[in-house]
Amino acid sequence: MQDFRVIADELAAAVAGGRLRPGDRLPPQRRFAREHGIAGSTAARVYGELIRRGLAVGEIGRGTFIRAAPPSTEPLLSEPATARIDLELNFPMLPDQPELLAKSLAGLLRTDALGAALRPVGAEGTPAAREAAAALLRTREWALEPRNILCAGSGRQALAAAIAALVPAGRRLGVEELTYPVVKSIASRLGVELVPLPVDESGVLPSAVRTAGIDAIYVQPTLHNPLGITMSAARRSELADLLQRLDLVAIEDHVNGFLAADAVPPLAAAAPNHTVFVDSLSKRIAPGLTLGFVVAPAHLTARLGAALRSGAWSAGGFALDAAVRWIGDGTADTIQDRKRADARARQHLAGERLRGFGVQADVRSYHCWWSLPEPWRADTFVAAAARHGIAVSPAAAFAVTPGRAPNAVRLALASPPFDQLARALETLAQIARGLPEDAGVE
Repeated sequence: MQDFRVIADELAAAVAGGRLRPGDRLPPQRRFAREHGIAGSTAARVYGELIRRGLAVGEIGRGTFIRAAPPSTEPLLSEPATARIDLELNFPMLPDQPELLAKSLAGLLRTDALGAALRPVGAEGTPAAREAAAALLRTREWALEPRNILCAGSGRQALAAAIAALVPAGRRLGVEELTYPVVKSIASRLGVELVPLPVDESGVLPSAVRTAGIDAIYVQPTLHNPLGITMSAARRSELADLLQRLDLVAIEDHVNGFLAADAVPPLAAAAPNHTVFVDSLSKRIAPGLTLGFVVAPAHLTARLGAALRSGAWSAGGFALDAAVRWIGDGTADTIQDRKRADARARQHLAGERLRGFGVQADVRSYHCWWSLPEPWRADTFVAAAARHGIAVSPAAAFAVTPGRAPNAVRLALASPPFDQLARALETLAQIARGLPEDAGVE
């Protein structure tokens, strides 16, 4: 029997060589199996492998299309391509941001300072980095202790360390039923089972947490990705009480939270002994600065530090020293404030261009959730957008349960220049007003 991966490699080569183009529809699996002389189950594995690699989108039995993203073994983790309009990944970067950042680095480039910055650093980072992180993250209601902060190479690595430290292989992690795709990938690699937890307009339902039989939970209480909802203060208080009663630990992902300066205090403020708080500088400051921070209860810092070290997920000294300078001289605050204004402007643009459609968003965030009109399905809409050189994310990328994704797409608004974003949104609106057969993706 032919190895399905060999066939998948052949199709990947066809994509790389341009013989299969974004938006092209693959034949139904039964026909594909007949044409290749393979079993139907093997054809299903081939299509599943293409989806896993990020080369195709769709649901088995409904249609599979070549996606807009370039070949990758990590869906939704690749860098944005320059030949497309990227509404799939959020990389907020202000036009004059390099100039702002460069001013703070002059001192770091002195021989003595650079020599110190290039030395290895452990999971604890440096005292200066912990103090700077505490100053950046603390709120009036949450006075976190610098000694409880650990430093990771990125927010993704911080999440991986937290999951590895809290959930043994073969055990269960509760997550919102639509969740950050990277967490799905991390859990798969660590052998952790994800348990989908229902949400409403106030966030994850505590009743579901109570009965899920899980070892920990992962939540995005502020500007949830992809739904954009922010957990209410009452729901946070209810969830915090539940965590304490169950002696359960929550991993709180706050990477988008900086955009909501007026949001309610983090879950970690309500349940400091039962929350591992994760944040990153990739969106706050720059995509290339992937420095991550983990704020852990004192009784968990050793376990989390061990996970960071064993995974080689500790931060680099140069990134830490650069962050200390940017935070200390106010550059980080300046960039954050301007990004908050930029996000609101982009949301306003999206509201104008997509008026009348079922778009759900928080005006403070860099993404929106679009429930598509009939007769569009997420897979065909993604394919139609790809034919116009626009990459968007289907709901299936965020769904924990396969085959249970809503008929929706997420639009990431941060990456394209403003005028390009305006044109892309107008194009998507025109596509949605038409029919799939008009777009050639019936």
